[in-house]
Amino acid sequence: MTDPTAPPPRIVVLGGGTAGWMAAALMARRWADRGVSIRVLESPDIGIIGVGEGSTPQLKAFFDSLDIAESEWMPRCNATYKAGIGFVNWSTRPGFEHYFHPFLHEIDERTTPAFFYNSVIRRRGANVDGHPDRYFLATQLAARKLAPLPAYSFPFRSNYGYHFDSALIGRFLREHCTARGVEYLEGTVARVEQAENGDIAALHTSDGRRIDADFFVDSTGFRSLLLQGTLGVPFRSFGENLYNDSAVVAPTPADTDGIRPQTTSTALSAGWAWRIPLQNRVGNGYVYSSRYIDKDAAEAELRAHIGLSDSEPPLRHLSMKVGRVEQHWARNCLGVGLSQGFIEPLEATALHLVQETVENFIEAYTADNFGDAHRDAYNAGINARFEGIRDYIVCHYKVNSRSDSEYWRDNARNDVLSDSLRRILSCWVAGQDLVPEIAYQKIERYYAPASWHCLLAGYGTYPPPERLIPPSVKANRVDLARIDDFLARCALNFRPHDEVLGELVR
Repeated sequence: MTDPTAPPPRIVVLGGGTAGWMAAALMARRWADRGVSIRVLESPDIGIIGVGEGSTPQLKAFFDSLDIAESEWMPRCNATYKAGIGFVNWSTRPGFEHYFHPFLHEIDERTTPAFFYNSVIRRRGANVDGHPDRYFLATQLAARKLAPLPAYSFPFRSNYGYHFDSALIGRFLREHCTARGVEYLEGTVARVEQAENGDIAALHTSDGRRIDADFFVDSTGFRSLLLQGTLGVPFRSFGENLYNDSAVVAPTPADTDGIRPQTTSTALSAGWAWRIPLQNRVGNGYVYSSRYIDKDAAEAELRAHIGLSDSEPPLRHLSMKVGRVEQHWARNCLGVGLSQGFIEPLEATALHLVQETVENFIEAYTADNFGDAHRDAYNAGINARFEGIRDYIVCHYKVNSRSDSEYWRDNARNDVLSDSLRRILSCWVAGQDLVPEIAYQKIERYYAPASWHCLLAGYGTYPPPERLIPPSVKANRVDLARIDDFLARCALNFRPHDEVLGELVR
């Protein structure tokens, strides 16, 4: 049992970047009155990976918990709003070549039951509209280039994420933290000192300093210097069912005809390309598998996709280590960000995982008065979240209907699936109600039923059109014209994205 009279811990975060500074910010906020010392050691010689520039709605909760207003951080980070993700060419089924995965609004509770119902009876053979784009407010906002912030007179909760410059958001959080007592240190670690019991005792820098602490946070990226490199925590690769391991990145000029509040994911020959609109530029990248295409061919394909000539500047290439560690909290060390694992950026879950990792750690560590009694349960919970998100990402590839390359054919044939995902797919194909299955598995905390429906319906995972028959009068109970009118009138309560962004800058 932890000694209640022990002094508060001294914590060192190794590595800054978005993940490290998020950890420092959350810990400093939660333990502001507990006397916890927090220092961040960041090397000026090590760059930031910065693969993704998008988030889930959980990032808004992060800033809200720190009392940081959007007007304070968004202009500093060239940020824009994100209503969801558009998927293009992942399916070849007629009418389902693209779909939008929306971040849900409270008002969607009025239309989601109609979508769920139509998806069930279409899977049972009725020719009804089961495409998700007809049923959600965020889809309408993105199409109309409206910011997902409702007028005061529209009193319904709105969920949304952000796009941002990942390097700038790290710098912003560094300023925020240091202004609130977090000590910032610059230095490169030359050696890690371990205590006799195997814990990490201190970090030795290349300029001769010894930096000791009671607890360490590893934010050193894919190197995972402390968690994997020093403590030897095993890494579990997801390569058997997530093939992508590389990316090539290319910025292009900012949109001049109105910024659409969405990420766009377009399937290419051996992976997919992202398009993320910021205030000052558009972020583009191609996430691909090096088993199916080499880096030069991938770069050429991305250039062709975004209309970038071969004579323009060389592009940035990245390697990705997709998977997770077996223990995110081992001995007196917590891994965050790429140090603990990475699931490719298809659904922009990287910062969501950082946030969950740190917030849950704070709860577990505090509950035992800064002891490790809850460590095993904590690790099991974070591992389950990684697995749940992994399954949802794998499903994107498994249900694709492309046959134009070996990459897509192999993904569709891949049968290395978790029992959870197998049950989801079996339930869907059998025409059963997916909602109780998700509740039974207790996986709605990772992706809600609406997200699973949007994915599977958006790909057109239904019986072929020739097998569909007109619904009976009794079964055909969804009034689509009324839903169209309802959502169109709801969208009148939102303003143009560019206009809202312009007001933030003032």
